[in-house]
Amino acid sequence: MLAVISIAQSSAPPPSAESKPAAVPVADLSSQVPAPRPDDVKSVDGLIHALYDVISGPAGDRDWNRFRSLFVPQARFTKAAKAADGSPIVRLLSVDDYVTRAGAAFKKEPFYESAIVNRAQTFGNVTQVFSSYESRHAPGEKPFERGINSIQMINDGKRWWVLSILWDEERPGNPLPPEFATPKKSK
Repeated sequence: MLAVISIAQSSAPPPSAESKPAAVPVADLSSQVPAPRPDDVKSVDGLIHALYDVISGPAGDRDWNRFRSLFVPQARFTKAAKAADGSPIVRLLSVDDYVTRAGAAFKKEPFYESAIVNRAQTFGNVTQVFSSYESRHAPGEKPFERGINSIQMINDGKRWWVLSILWDEERPGNPLPPEFATPKKSK
C-alpha cells in the first residue's frame, strides 16, 4: 500500500524476556483516535473501502483525522521490498510516520489507489484481508504500480480496527498472482 512511502527500519533494542505486553482496554483505544465515520468501521468491507478512499484524491491534503480513526494508535505499516542488490528489506512506519511522509507526497502529486480483489478470512474477532491494489495518478489512467496489501483487523464488539498493513509491490520476478490480478466477474 502506498508505494510513495518508505523509511529504513529502526534498530530499537529487542524487548527484555521479563517484559509483558500490556493489555489495552478498548475504551482507551477509542479515546486515543478521532471519532470514526460509523460506516467506515461497521464492517470489514467498510473499513477496506475507507482505507483506499481516504488516501485517494487530487494533489492536496487528505482527511488525516478520518485516516487515524481507522487504526489502533500503535498500528504498523510494513513494506516488504528489495534493495538495489536484490536482498530483501523491510521498511516500518507508524500511523504518524505514514501521515507525515504520505501527506508531503500527496500535497504535490495526485494519488488514487483502489482494490482489485479482496480476500478475507475471519476467525473470531480477527480478520486478515489480502487486498490486491492498483495505484494511479488519475482515475481511469493506467496504473503505475500494483501490489498486495495484507491487512490485519480486529473487531472489539463495537467496531473494526486496522492493526497493521504489510505490503509488497509487483515487480519483475514478483507478478501479481492471476487470482489477484483481475476482479471476478459478477454472475
